[in-house]
Amino acid sequence: MAASTHTVTNQPPPLVGYDVFASDAALTEAVARSVDTTRLEEVREELTRLGQAAGSAHAQQWGEQANTHPPALRTHDRYGHRIDEVEFHPAWHRLLGHAVGAGLTDAWSRPDGHLRRTAGFLVWSQAEAGHTCPLSMTHAAVPALRADPELAAEWEPLLTSRVYERELRPAAEKGGALAGMAMTEKQGGSDVRANTTRAEPLAAPGEYVLTGHKWFCSAPMSDVFLVLAQAPGGLTCFLLPRVLPDGTRNSFRIQRLKDKLGNRSNASAEIEFDGRTWARRVGEEGRGVATIIEMVAATRLDCVTGAAAVMRQAVAQAVHHCTYREAFGGPLIDKPLMRNVLADLALESEAATTLALRLAAAYDGGTEQDRNFLRLAVPAAKYWVTKRCTPVAAEALECLGGNGYVEESGMPRLLREAPLNSIWEGSGNVQALDVLRALQREPAALNAYLTEIGTARGADHRLDRAIKGLLTELADLEGLEARARRLVERLALVLQGSLLVRHAPPEVADAFCASRLGGDAGAAFGTLPHTLDLAAVVTRARPVGGG
Repeated sequence: MAASTHTVTNQPPPLVGYDVFASDAALTEAVARSVDTTRLEEVREELTRLGQAAGSAHAQQWGEQANTHPPALRTHDRYGHRIDEVEFHPAWHRLLGHAVGAGLTDAWSRPDGHLRRTAGFLVWSQAEAGHTCPLSMTHAAVPALRADPELAAEWEPLLTSRVYERELRPAAEKGGALAGMAMTEKQGGSDVRANTTRAEPLAAPGEYVLTGHKWFCSAPMSDVFLVLAQAPGGLTCFLLPRVLPDGTRNSFRIQRLKDKLGNRSNASAEIEFDGRTWARRVGEEGRGVATIIEMVAATRLDCVTGAAAVMRQAVAQAVHHCTYREAFGGPLIDKPLMRNVLADLALESEAATTLALRLAAAYDGGTEQDRNFLRLAVPAAKYWVTKRCTPVAAEALECLGGNGYVEESGMPRLLREAPLNSIWEGSGNVQALDVLRALQREPAALNAYLTEIGTARGADHRLDRAIKGLLTELADLEGLEARARRLVERLALVLQGSLLVRHAPPEVADAFCASRLGGDAGAAFGTLPHTLDLAAVVTRARPVGGG
């Protein structure tokens, strides 16, 4: 009889059938300290249902299918009529429908709305990240539309609805709608004031026709879009519906879908307005950037949250693999060097999650102090957290060795997704320059930031030294733009350190302050001081329940 050569041993079970929310200690603790106690049980139940769905075999299969079968552009129907529609795999619609039904486009109509939505966004996007783009755009369109109460009254109930209807129909015939955004053009990119798209006013007040080309349009299958165009009075924000009130299609020409590095399940497009494209003005002429900036700010928080989600899932997969995989005489997780790597990754993930939830809580707070804090903290967090995502995903992949380099592991998809949030809604330099503008023009923003980090002074000597060094850096205005990234990095790290010192277990705060603020670490992950309690940090990061 031939010997068996195909026995499978020493392979970890899949991380499936677990609660993505409840198994994330950093996330559950952030929710518990931020939500009013009278609502905490309700919020926990809501997020637990979403966490169980996100960790299910069904959701994981949907994510794989949506990425295996990316969207396709259909410019014409079988008879030659121009339709400009994007077709998605049914799995993508299931993911998006579940997310809308869970309230991930609505942070505006309920108590603790931003905190609940941010936590849910972090949980659900771990099943698949691409479909979260329309969720983000739809949620973020609401504050921009409030510049025009009439438009807000018409569209806000649809954008915050828990009904997902993918068919394009007039707004009055739908129970829910999705929003997209088109700002950047090929000649300007992030410099939106260089936009050349023209808006010509019609006889009816607030109505215009647009002519121009948008280089990046997010979520082109949506019902409505916010766009920027040059009106007679200057750069202006417009609302552009795909279907006009009489049921006819607006002139919205999709030229092509972008072939992207990652985010494959999501459609990003180039679009053209041909002089017959009808739109309604949002806000005043010439105030386009000021009007749409509220949408940009909200999507930047989602960039932070999306990066935190990728990091959390990457770390969860790495810790899970090393818990079950044995090498050199025992489980990988017990090997001192691997434990150091896992602990270092876990620190980065927890710091990102804690910061994202703090920003969401500030949105819910709504005070002048909260708004000033967010003015500085959001671009700083967007800069730093999204920058850390790619190295975390790459190192976590390496923890799985060759298994991690294979598509079936899911790790390559995380790695391809990782750079996205650093680029979307303004890349690193744009965020750094935005921080400089806040520092130079809005002293209340810096005061609010310093008040926030000041609550942790005296708790850790390395944090205190970092705060002192930051104040010295802020006092020196020489060559400020050239060293903007250095300054913004320090702003973000000190803020993360202050949050962990106040809220994380001592072993987590100690390791973060030693390595990120005290300089006791190398340039690569896995170079933490060996004297720290690394086993406790890794145990805290383990996604219990999978396998």
